[in-house]
Amino acid sequence: MEVISFVALAAGLIIGLGAVGACIGIGIMGSKYLESAARQPELMGELQTKMFLLAGLIDAAFIIGTGIALWFATANPFLGQIAQAVAAAAK
Repeated sequence: MEVISFVALAAGLIIGLGAVGACIGIGIMGSKYLESAARQPELMGELQTKMFLLAGLIDAAFIIGTGIALWFATANPFLGQIAQAVAAAAK
């Protein structure tokens, strides 16, 4: 099996699992925000600020993971070492 296929599989897993985690995290956070805003409407502005800050951090982690996955998919720094190991094992 080609080494490139493993890199593509790993990049797909990084992006896919990161997206699932970010969506679940933002969904849970949004539901807790609505629940707390319904319980104490006077804190809605302060809670909204914190919610948007956390949403940005969650999305930033996903976008960083996507960037790293795409970097490995296009310019993998380990590809040369893996190719040498495969060539040495074939001898």
